[in-house]
Amino acid sequence: MPDRIRLDGRVAVVTGAAGVIGTATIRLLAERGARIVAVDRREDDLKAAISDLPASAEALAVTADVTREDEVAEYVRASVDRFGTIDAFYNNAGVEGDIKPIPQYSLESFRRVLDVNVVGVFLGMKHVLPVMLKQNKGSIINTASIAGLVGSPMIAVYSASKHAVIGLTKSAAWECTGTGVRVNCVCPGLIDSRMLSTILQGRNPGNEPPPTEKIVDRIPARRLGQASEVASIVAFLASDEASYVSGSAYTVDGGRTAA
Repeated sequence: MPDRIRLDGRVAVVTGAAGVIGTATIRLLAERGARIVAVDRREDDLKAAISDLPASAEALAVTADVTREDEVAEYVRASVDRFGTIDAFYNNAGVEGDIKPIPQYSLESFRRVLDVNVVGVFLGMKHVLPVMLKQNKGSIINTASIAGLVGSPMIAVYSASKHAVIGLTKSAAWECTGTGVRVNCVCPGLIDSRMLSTILQGRNPGNEPPPTEKIVDRIPARRLGQASEVASIVAFLASDEASYVSGSAYTVDGGRTAA
């Protein structure tokens, strides 16, 4: 059966492109024919991510900090200057912040997490939406988390930021009523990644984190998720196969939040 989720010739902008989910996503989108604008503040890691794309892929790397409005405006401008448009925007950059209970959390760290995870998402939509609304088409996919759906100890600030992303997503979808622009988000669960390792270690300071078997006991799928599985949902939401999907929060969590 032919692959129906093709993105041939479309322009996809991905922030946080040097992270594990971002890298998996730009690879899959490129394999499905998209032209890629990869955005990250870590220049060396960004170059490495781009070098791993298929040889035939058209790609532009832009080093930018998503919390700085001038740099967000610049990656949007660079995308349009190079490719003429933006068809899909994966608003993915994020940080987990400190792994601490609320009384021990500094205001500086609190603001840093919200700056990246909420302000960064807001600024991305603020500057990409005019491009998409002008052409009356486009798909925005924000990265939230299952931590944006339920509470979670020691990562209250991260959880709050991801609840905010879901709220931004749903409100933006309503603002695009009557247009061809769709706005959705993905909510990854326990994905095999550096971020998950950091959270588990932070919850067990001075000790070894719990073995994988103990962690996956609480996941109906009985395993950790893979970045490629998140990327697959992003590719679907970016495609015409999701033409009637907007304002949704897609969980990619092996059933973790089903109960």
